[in-house]
Amino acid sequence: MAMFLLIPLLLSSISLFSISSATFSPQPGICYGQLSDNLPPPRESVSLLTSLHAKRVKLYDANPAILHALQHTRLQVSVMVPNDLIFNISSNQTLADKWVSSNVAPFLPNTHIRYILVGNEIISSTTNATWRHLVPAMRRIKHSLKSLGIRKVKVGTSSAMDVLQTSFPPSNAAFREDIAIPVMKPMLKFLNRTKSFFFLDVYPFFTWSSDPASINLDYALFESKNVTVTDPGSGLVYTNLFDQMVDAVYFAIEKLGFPGMPIFIAETGWPNGGDLDQIGANIYNAATFNRNFIKKVTKKPWVGTPARPGSVLPSFLFALFNENQKPGPGTERHFGLLHPNGSKVFDVDLSGKTPESEFRPLPAPENNEKFKGKIWCVVARHDNATALAAALAYACSQGNGTCDPIQSRGKCFKPDSVFWHASYAFSAYWAQFKKVGATCYFNGLATQTAKDPSYGSCKFPSVIL
Repeated sequence: MAMFLLIPLLLSSISLFSISSATFSPQPGICYGQLSDNLPPPRESVSLLTSLHAKRVKLYDANPAILHALQHTRLQVSVMVPNDLIFNISSNQTLADKWVSSNVAPFLPNTHIRYILVGNEIISSTTNATWRHLVPAMRRIKHSLKSLGIRKVKVGTSSAMDVLQTSFPPSNAAFREDIAIPVMKPMLKFLNRTKSFFFLDVYPFFTWSSDPASINLDYALFESKNVTVTDPGSGLVYTNLFDQMVDAVYFAIEKLGFPGMPIFIAETGWPNGGDLDQIGANIYNAATFNRNFIKKVTKKPWVGTPARPGSVLPSFLFALFNENQKPGPGTERHFGLLHPNGSKVFDVDLSGKTPESEFRPLPAPENNEKFKGKIWCVVARHDNATALAAALAYACSQGNGTCDPIQSRGKCFKPDSVFWHASYAFSAYWAQFKKVGATCYFNGLATQTAKDPSYGSCKFPSVIL
C-alpha cells in the first residue's frame, strides 16, 4: 500500500498512549486459564503469579474465589463476560447491571480490576448472529460501570488475527469485508471514545507452523540476526514476525479512521509441547520466544513496533499453567509457564531483570522439522470405562465402515475389550477425518504414537506424514 499511511502512524505514536510509563508498567501479565482438573487452589496460584513478577492477570471469567485471592495484591486484573451472555446483555441493561454488580463491584477496591473483556475472540468462536450484538453489549457494560461510579475499568474485547482479510505486507492489511463496517468500525469508535484498547491475540507460532518452509524459525522467535522483511508499501523493515503481525492490525485500524488506537496484547506465547504432527512445539522454542518477548516489551527506551516506534505495548503471556482439559491439538494443553504442580516448565522472569546466564539449561529442540512417518491415535487414559465407551461409540457412529474390523467377526474384534476397540476406533476415525479437522483428543482419552499398535492380522489405520 501507499507510503502516505506511514506518516500519520509515526506521528500518532507520540500521543497514542495517554497513560505514562510512571503509572503503567510494560511488564507482561499472565493469562490464568482454568481448563484443567489438577490446578492448585486460587491462593497458591496467585502466589505463583507474584513469584514470576507478573504485573497483571487475565481471567476468562469472573471467578469469585480467584478474585478474593487477588485482594490486597498489586496485580491489575482483567475479567471476562462469557460469550454466551453477549446476546442477552446487548439488549438488556438490567442484565448488564446485574453482571457488573455481582462480578466486579463487590471486589473493588481491594482487587484491582482494571479491564473487562466482553467475550473471547467472538469473531473466531461464535456465529455471525452474535457479532452484531458485541458492541451493544460493550456499551451496556460500560454504562453499568458508569452508573455505579466505577471509573478506572476499561471495557474491550479480544480479537484474533483472523479479523483481517489480508495481513501481508502489513501496509496492505485490512479488516475482513464482512465485519469491517458492521462490527469493527463501531467497535473502534467505542474504544476510542472510552480511551480503551484494541485487545489482540498474536501467535507467531501458528503463522510460522502453517508454513515453516517459507518463514524462518529464528524470525518467529525474535532470534533473527540477518533475516529481515521489508514492507514494499511502507518501507518499514521487520526483524521478527510478531511486529509484522501487530503492525498489520495497526494499518487495518488506520484504514478505518483510528490512527491513534493503542493495541493491548491480550494473548501471546509459544507451546512447550504438542502432538507428533505439530512442528516446533517444544520447551526450547517456548522459553526462547517468551524470554525474548519479555526483553522486547520491557526494554528502555520503549521499542514499540516499526509502525509505532517508542510506544508502550501492554501484554499478557499465555498461559500460567498447562491445562489438561483444553480441547483440540496437543499444543492447546501445553502453553503454560508452569506445570500444574507449580514447578516451572522453563525458567522465566517477567521483569526481564534476571540474566539468562542464571537460568537452567534448556533441552535441545527435537521437532523443529516436520515429523515424517506414520502416526496412530490410541487410548491414553482408560481409567474411566464409561467415558471410553462413549468415545468409542462416537468414533463408530461416523459411518464409512470406521469400526467394521472390531465387530464380532472382524479381524480386530479380539481381544474383546473397550480399551482395544477404542484404540482401533480412534485410529480409524482420525485417519479418516483428520483432513477435515478431526483431532486425536477424544476429551483427553487419546494420544498420538509412532509405535504401531497393530497385531496379528489386525492392522490399525494410520496417518502418514
